[in-house]
Amino acid sequence: MTKLMKLTSLSALILLLSGCSLKNFDNTKPKINETLEVVDSASIRTLPDINAIAFEWRKVDDPRVTGYHFYRANLQKDGAKLKLIDTVENRYTTHYVDEDVEPSTKYVYKISSATATEFESRTTNDYVVSTLPLMEGVSFIQAISNLPRQIKIVWRPHNSERIESYEVQRKTPATSKWEEIETLDGRLQAEYIDLNLEDNVVYHYRVIGKTFDGLETMPSALVKAQTKPLPAGILSLKATTNLPRKIALTWEPSKSNDVVKYNVYRSTDDQRGFDVIKTVNAKTLNYEDFVNEDGKVYFYKVSSIDKDGLESNLNVNSVMGVTLNKLRKPVMTLAQIQGAKAILNWQAGDDRAVSYTVYKTIKEGFFKDKTIKYQDITALRFEDKDIVRGVQYSYAIQAVDKNGIHSEITKETELILPKLVEMK
Repeated sequence: MTKLMKLTSLSALILLLSGCSLKNFDNTKPKINETLEVVDSASIRTLPDINAIAFEWRKVDDPRVTGYHFYRANLQKDGAKLKLIDTVENRYTTHYVDEDVEPSTKYVYKISSATATEFESRTTNDYVVSTLPLMEGVSFIQAISNLPRQIKIVWRPHNSERIESYEVQRKTPATSKWEEIETLDGRLQAEYIDLNLEDNVVYHYRVIGKTFDGLETMPSALVKAQTKPLPAGILSLKATTNLPRKIALTWEPSKSNDVVKYNVYRSTDDQRGFDVIKTVNAKTLNYEDFVNEDGKVYFYKVSSIDKDGLESNLNVNSVMGVTLNKLRKPVMTLAQIQGAKAILNWQAGDDRAVSYTVYKTIKEGFFKDKTIKYQDITALRFEDKDIVRGVQYSYAIQAVDKNGIHSEITKETELILPKLVEMK
C-alpha cells in the first residue's frame, strides 16, 4: 500500500470514528482486576499519520468488559510516564484514533479492558508508534526585490494533490515572530504580492501548504527581498534674492537614474506648510517663481519623483529666496516758491534709483483735487513754472529703479504763490 493510500485510508477511518472523543481524566491509580481478560498485544495494529494515530485490535470476549482504556506517553516530553487519555465505551469497538498528537513524535501506548465499575484489566505490553513528519514544503520559492513599496513572492505549486491552500508568512529582521499575512486558496496558486510596505526595508517570507483535512506542510525555504529605496534628492538648490518680482531656482540633478520629474515646493515658513507649486520634467533644472510683490520672502524645497511615483525624502533643509526690495524713498531737501515758480530739491535715498516721478496735486475747490505726474526725471531738482497765484499746490517725489520698481512716495509738501496786493 502506498503512503498516499495509507493516509487517505486513515482520513476515512478518522471520519468513521469521530464518535470516540477525548474526556477529562484525573489519572488516579488504576484498580486492577487480575481475572479480567487482557487485550491481546499481538493483535494491535496501528496506522500513523502526521497528526493522528489509528489503532485496531481484537475485541475481548469477557462479558464483564464494557470498553477499553487508552494510556499514552510522549517519549520526548513525558518519558515512560503514561496517562489515561481516553475510554472507548463499547466492548465491540475495535478501532480508535488518537488525534491529540504531534508530527514526528514517538509515543508509547497501553490498552486495558474496562468495566462499568472502577476496575480494569492489566494493560497490554508497551506499544511504541511514531507519527509521520510534516509533508515537505513547496520545492521552490523566490522573492523579488526593488519594487515600489511591495514585494512579489512566487513558488512552485506543491506536488501533493492533498494541498488545498497556502499560508504566506512574513517577518522583518527586527522581529523574530512570523506573521500570517494571507491565505491563498487552490493548490495551483503560485504567486502573492505583498503591498503597502515601507521603503528600502528587507522582509523575510515563507509559505506553508495546507491540506483539505487541515494538515500543514513543512515551511518553505526562507526567502528575503528588499523594497525599492526612495530616489535620491536633488543637489545644490539655490534661490535668488535680487530679482524684481520673481525668485529664480536652480539645482543639480538627482543621482538616481530613473527620476522622471521634480516637484517644486514653497512655503512662507522655513519648517512647515510646504505646498507643490510646480512640477517639471527631469531635464528641467530650474524654475522661475513670479511674485507680484517687492521684498517677498519664500522658502523652497525640490523633490525627485521616479518612474514608479516614489518621491525623495522632503526632510531636508529649505532654501530662502527673496524678490528685490522696494527702493528707499528720496529725501526732500528744498521746497519753496522762487519768483513765479516752485523749486524742489532732493537727495536720492537709494543707489538703485535711475529716475524720479514728481506728483503735483492742485487744489481746485473745497472737495476737488487734481494730480499731475511728471515722470522720468533724472536730475535731483525740479522747477515748476506752471503755477498760478493764489492756488495751493502739493508736491511729492517717488524714486524708480531700472526694473521699474518704485519707492514709497514722500510726504506731500504744500506751496502757494501769493496773490498780488492791488494798490488803491
